[in-house]
Amino acid sequence: MCIAAEQESGAEVLGPLYTALGTRFHHQKAPRERPTIEAALAEVGLPARLADAMDSTEHDEALRASHQDGMDRVGYEVGTPVISVNGMSIFGPVMSPIPRGEAAARLWDGVMLVTKTDGFFELKRSRTRDPIFD
Repeated sequence: MCIAAEQESGAEVLGPLYTALGTRFHHQKAPRERPTIEAALAEVGLPARLADAMDSTEHDEALRASHQDGMDRVGYEVGTPVISVNGMSIFGPVMSPIPRGEAAARLWDGVMLVTKTDGFFELKRSRTRDPIFD
């Protein structure tokens, strides 16, 4: 459905759409069903008919290509999210809870620093708690 939305309305719709979906799934604990998807689509001004893509194979090739592009950038020892900055792509950051305000800016500065460091490959540790969606 997100690929269908991107193809119809452009990549700029994905941030708001992912936020609308994430809010419903993670904060509101809404079911991963068509009415939830349609509500998220409506919130960002997209037509409900895009939810038809949930049960279609029409966008599978584009979805696989998008996934392949992300994995080609970072390799297969990682997962998502994949971000690309300064000509480098990395997995992460994976955080819970997410920082806000100045703390988020400091984190981003650190991410930018490591992407500029030749030979940087990985930072990782095991999770010590369940995700916190506040």
